[in-house]
Amino acid sequence: MKELSLHIMDIAENAVAADATLIEIGVTEDKRGNRMCIRIRDNGKGIPGELIESVADPFYTTRTTRRVGLGLSLFREATRRCGGSFEIRSKKGEGTEVLGSFRRDDIDRAPLGDLLSSLVSLIIGNPGVDFIYHHDVDGQTFHLDTREVKQTLDGLPIHEPEVIKFLKEFLLDSLTKIEAEGYDSTPSGRSNPRHAEA
Repeated sequence: MKELSLHIMDIAENAVAADATLIEIGVTEDKRGNRMCIRIRDNGKGIPGELIESVADPFYTTRTTRRVGLGLSLFREATRRCGGSFEIRSKKGEGTEVLGSFRRDDIDRAPLGDLLSSLVSLIIGNPGVDFIYHHDVDGQTFHLDTREVKQTLDGLPIHEPEVIKFLKEFLLDSLTKIEAEGYDSTPSGRSNPRHAEA
């Protein structure tokens, strides 16, 4: 995979397959410290302790339809190529946490990529799953919790076109601002997507 956003999407989709109802995605960029960290945590089925080491093996799977371990293996290699680290924490019946760190300016670090599209695709494709997204750039933060968004929708499904349009605009605006000048925001101050232009 050429972009870290695709790794994030792949791991999140595995969490959905593990019956997760809440998935937390965090990206922390420390420009001064030259580090980037990615964390994906879910409340799915979890992984038995004896299988933790095996799940990042590209040739290991408990399924017959596809290689579940391939995405984790590629993510692990992406961290190791640029002086980073990789870790999986999991407990059967409680969920899984995947953590990856990178040397931010390493020539071999994959770009973050189109994270906005990955997040929106996850939300559209899994309306029954809630997502928390947190992005921190040198202490300037952005936070999105689809549970909070759903509470403001007055019954309007989160995958409706006008809601998706609102989310795309909100994410683009917020992520651009924290990258460019620092921004601290939550969706609560925005207009209701029910009233957004079609």
